Parts: sequence; C-alpha cells; structure tokens
Amino acid sequence: LKLVVDADKVYAINLLPVESYLESVIASEMSGEAPFEFLKAHAVISRSWLLAQMEKRQKQQQAEDNFFTFVKKDDELTRWYDREEHTIYDVCADDHCQRYQGVDYPSAEKVEQAVRQTRGQILTSEGLICDARFSKCCGGVTEEFQYCWDDTPKSYLSATRDSREKTLPDLTDEQKAREWIDSSPEAFCNTGASKNIKLALKDYDQETNDYYRWKKSFTQQQLKALVEEKQKTDLGDIVDLQPLQRGTSGRICKLRIVGTKKSYVIGKELEIRRTLSDTHLYSSAFVVKTADQKDGIPQRFELTGAGWGHGVGLCQIGAANMADQGFGYQDILLHYYKDAEINKTYI
Repeated sequence: LKLVVDADKVYAINLLPVESYLESVIASEMSGEAPFEFLKAHAVISRSWLLAQMEKRQKQQQAEDNFFTFVKKDDELTRWYDREEHTIYDVCADDHCQRYQGVDYPSAEKVEQAVRQTRGQILTSEGLICDARFSKCCGGVTEEFQYCWDDTPKSYLSATRDSREKTLPDLTDEQKAREWIDSSPEAFCNTGASKNIKLALKDYDQETNDYYRWKKSFTQQQLKALVEEKQKTDLGDIVDLQPLQRGTSGRICKLRIVGTKKSYVIGKELEIRRTLSDTHLYSSAFVVKTADQKDGIPQRFELTGAGWGHGVGLCQIGAANMADQGFGYQDILLHYYKDAEINKTYI
C-alpha cells in the first residue's frame, strides 16, 4: 500500500502488477463461467483501457492548463464523469472505472488462462492505445464517445449495430428512436433470461432480466423530489421530460425538464441517469409517457428504456453471446472497435 495525504484525507492506494490486477477485474466484472473467448476479449479491453488511463493521467499531470468536465449556466448543466474523481491514483475499484475486488478475490481457472493467453495484448488505433470503453448492454446499437464524455470523437468507438445485420437505424432522430426503444429488435445482447447469459453475469447482476428493454415509473412527488435533490433547484411540479439530443444508440445526452416554475436542461447521459434515480437509471435511452393528468399536471411518468450502462464500446452481454455462438475473441473485439488493431505491447 502507498499512503497519500490529500487535503484532509489519507488515501491507501493499492499498488500491483497489471496482469494480477486484470485477473481480479475479469473475475469481478463477469462470471468465471462465461464463454472463454469472451473472457479473452475482456482481458484485452480491460488492459487497453487501464494503460490508456495511465497515459492520460500522466499527460494531465504534465499539462499546465486545467481541464473541466462540466458546463454550468443558469438554466443548464452539462456534466460528464471521467478522470476528475481520482487524480492522485490511476483507477478506482468500482463501476466508475472497472470493478476490482482485490487480488485475493476468487477467480476461476478460465479467467487466469484468458489473461495469460492474451498477456500484453492491447487495442491500438493510429499508433495510440485505445480508450476501450465497455458497458453491460448497449440495447442493440453502441453509443459514440462524444455523447457521453467530452466532445472528442474516437474513430474506434463509432456506432455499431449489435447483430449480424449491419444496417444502422438513425436513432438520433426522435421518432425513429421512440420506435426502436418501444420495440425489441434482434441483437446479440437481446438474450432475455437465457442460461448462457446467467452463467456470464455475476450473481449481483442477475437481479433483473430486463436489461435489454426495461420500464420505470415515477409519481409526480417522486420525480419532483429527485430533480430538486439532485440538481439543487426548484422547478415546481414537473410537466414534461423533453429529449433535446440523442446519440447514436438512442441515449439522450441533453434533456429538458419542464416545470411549472421554470425549465432546466441537463446532460450528458450519466448526469441524466443520476438525476432521474436514487442511484442511476439503467441507461438514458428512454421514452416518456405521462398519465393521470390533474389540472394539466401529470401525476405519473412512465419510462420505457433500452440497454444497461453508457453503451460505448464493447457490450458485455452481446460479446458473451457472440462467444457462445462461436465467434473468436479477435472477431468480437473488431466487431465493437471499428478500425482498431490488436497488438502486443509487452511479452
């Protein structure tokens, strides 16, 4: 352990070799009984993401200018969550980065083999290590980086149809997004409660089977209280939730909350998810229906949503299903990371 004093706190920072860290990450993220080729694919992206974050931290420490992860106005907050929450160490141990439950966390032999057989392998693009993001379930189409974080598109994180069908629906269009979310198109991640996916998921991720399409309802009182608590502003009664911009997966990255006192715009996707939940919604790819009007004020809000997580990069449920259908780990990687290359950075 390395102890670091920062302001009025003391941080205990765990130092360990990359490959040992990865064994715990893979075992913490997914079940050790998941398809082997999926575990290998995950080892490559987890390694890539880690090394990319380490490089990014070094560059930010050397830079003289500050970096900002929000834009705040009187009637708008656009915020994304990335490195700013842990500048004194490389990565954290929870879903903000990658799950890491300690080097003594029980891992299966398949996990250890997956890490060993891909040792040193990373994804690269234009000579740089890929910032290989991943989420639990994309909902049928993967999202692009700039709709979730800063406005710097990454070619290898472009929109991908999560199926053998390659035609992309234009989910930035509001009507097409509504039709897509209200339906259940074929996709690798559209698996329901299949036995194979139950084997792939950790026990604590099996609380629901509706990650591909889900529903959430709020009373007027619940929604009003959430918005006031999370955004520290009183909008009055909530009249409507209006999508102003959607990304390539149909995820809302800019949402107007219309109240009887005033309206307020929030983004990006995680800020929206955190505002509309005690913790956070499965995703911001949702459509809203109101009900029980009283003096023009809806008393219930019904959300129908798609996917689980930000949807950028590899879709864990989709990738596990691809492996179960016979795809190799290299095919899986190049399906989710367009134009990327698989290289070995060390032996």
